[in-house]
This record gives sequence, structure tokens and C-alpha cells, in this order.
Amino acid sequence: MSGYFLYHSIGTFPGKGERMAAALADFSGIWSAEDDGQWPAALATRQRFIDAWIRLIEAPHGTLTTAENVTAALYSLIGALPSERLAGKRLLVAADCFPSLHFLLAGLAQRFSFTLDTVPLRPGESWVRDEDFVARWQEDIGLALITFVTSTASHRCDVAKLAAHGRAMGSIVGVDITQGIGVAPFSVAATPVDFVVSTSLKWLCGASGAGILQVAPDLLSTCRPLLRGWFSQPNPFSWDLDAFSYASDARRFDHGTPAILASVASLPGLQWLEETGIDAIRAQNAADVGRIIDAAMSNGWTIRSPLDAKKRGGSVMIGLPPGVEAAKLVATLRDERLYCDARGTTLRLSPGMVTTSAAVDALIARLRELIGSRQRRAS
Repeated sequence: MSGYFLYHSIGTFPGKGERMAAALADFSGIWSAEDDGQWPAALATRQRFIDAWIRLIEAPHGTLTTAENVTAALYSLIGALPSERLAGKRLLVAADCFPSLHFLLAGLAQRFSFTLDTVPLRPGESWVRDEDFVARWQEDIGLALITFVTSTASHRCDVAKLAAHGRAMGSIVGVDITQGIGVAPFSVAATPVDFVVSTSLKWLCGASGAGILQVAPDLLSTCRPLLRGWFSQPNPFSWDLDAFSYASDARRFDHGTPAILASVASLPGLQWLEETGIDAIRAQNAADVGRIIDAAMSNGWTIRSPLDAKKRGGSVMIGLPPGVEAAKLVATLRDERLYCDARGTTLRLSPGMVTTSAAVDALIARLRELIGSRQRRAS
């Protein structure tokens, strides 16, 4: 029985250990060889990782590159914008964005002369409503950062609606797709936005350090990244100190010698996803999440995620009642090989392709014992 309910953290897939080990072993052999083939092979693997991401989100070629993480990708994008795009304007973000991004933006506001405007949650609610985000979005918004799926409620926003409003306002529209990509479809071809940031963790079953930044061609051509280096150039081997120029494509967001291992370790997950298909992954996930939600409703547990599957990512969050200690509950489940986590009083459950039906049954049965049954308190 696999009781893995942690796809909102580090995703996995059948045979992940073997495929990841084989990829890293192959790379180790190449990198350790006493010849001159290391860098051509390493950069080719990195490019396969980039190409897999391009196919995944249907992005134009030359618009996507790697980053260490989502925070670094967002910083690189903001630092590259023409000053007039942000100076004297508001930057809009929701209070349920990933906290690391809010920490970054709060620290950059003074340096880049923008005002950070954080749309709050309504009292007693678990996610920021799309209509509340739109209501704060006027023509003085220089940039709006949308969270595709939230990490605290698994709320899935209407990216198409929000992006259309942003275009009408003349704003730069960015989307953090980290918590949704791989279990919910996302396409920049179908839903154009100005930039996308993500990691290869979660539903993509990759390794840490394998973030991405994708920038639409029109915006890309105006960007001058502050963090730049020899790999930012059309020809990295041009070492004329007085003749630096930016590459015409997303390589302008590269800088020093690129990291390779995270791409090597994450490529098997992207390949498995491509082989399996998001529709199959979503179908199994939706069935398992539906069973958990049905049990929660029948037992009167507080559900802190949307009930409408079209407005939900791949997770379901359960509010723990007074008297139930989150850390103790998670530890008790861990002892029984049922793996999940909690944020405050919110239990986060994310079943995926390795999560068995028997594990879902076992989880529901144990939660009935640990939480009990009470009048439902929806939030």
C-alpha cells in the first residue's frame, strides 16, 4: 500500500527511483570521462529539459529558460523590466500567493519604486476570490502576479478571465503555475500571459533547483536582466569585455555557468508525465479527492478547498477542529505509512498516481477516528 498524499510537496511516480538513478548515473559517467565531451552532453540534457517544459505549457521556442527556483525566476524578471513598467505603479498579488514570493516583492517595492498591493481574503474564507482580485485591478497596476492553484486551499483561479482583464488594463500579467501544472492543464498558447514561473517539483515529480521562467516574445525583447553573465550572450564564448550584448531569446536570462544536475534529475518526471498524459493523472486524482471530499462532508469536517472540481487543483484541504493537534495527527498517520502534512490547522491531502485505493480507504477510516464526526462547518 502506498499512502503518499504529498504531491503538493514532492511528487513521485512508479519507477521514479530507478529512472532518476539511471539518469544521474549516465550523467556521472559522462561528466567523469577523461575527454572533452562533458559540456556538449550536459548542455544537450539541459536543452531537453527546456524542450520538455516548452511542450508541457505549449510555449514558443526560445521563450523559456531555467532558474534555481520560482523566487529567483520572479526576481530575475522584475529586475529585467524597463523602469517605467513598475515605477510609481502598483504591483498586485493575492494574500494566498506562495509566501516566498510575497517576501521577495515586499523587499523589492522600495528599490523598484512600486507599491505592493495585496488582495486580502474575505473574513472566514480560505482563498482570495477572482472577483476580489479583479476589483483591485485598475490601470495603475504595472504588474499582477496570479497564482494558478494555491498551496493553502488548492483554489484554481480562472487564468483566462484574469489575463483578459489584465490586458485591458495594460498590465504585465504573470502566473505562478507551481501547484497546478502536471495535474491541471495550462497552456500559454491557449491562454496568453506575459510570463510564467514554476518549479519541477509537486505534480511534475522532479528535483529541487529545477525552476523555469517563460517570457512572452513581446515582453522578452524589452527585458535587460540585471543578473547577467557569459551565458546571457548570443555566443557565450565571446569574451570581448567591451562588446557584451543580450541573446535575442530567453537565454538573456541566463548568467553564469548553468547548473545541470537539477535538469538531469527532473527530466525523468517530465518524460513520465508526457508518456502518461495529464488527463489520466487528473482522472485518478479527481476520483480519489472526490472520495475524500465525500467522506469529509458526510462526517461534517471543514473543507477548505473549492467543492467544484473545475475550481480546484489536485489537493483537498481539511480544517482541523479545536482539540485536534495537527502535528500529532500527521505523526500518527505517518506511523501508519499515510503521508501528508499540515499548515497551521489545515491538513493538506494530495493523492497521485502512486496513491492506492486501499490507502485512501485507510486514510478516511483513520481520520474518522482522529477527527471524529460533527456538524459540517464549510469555509
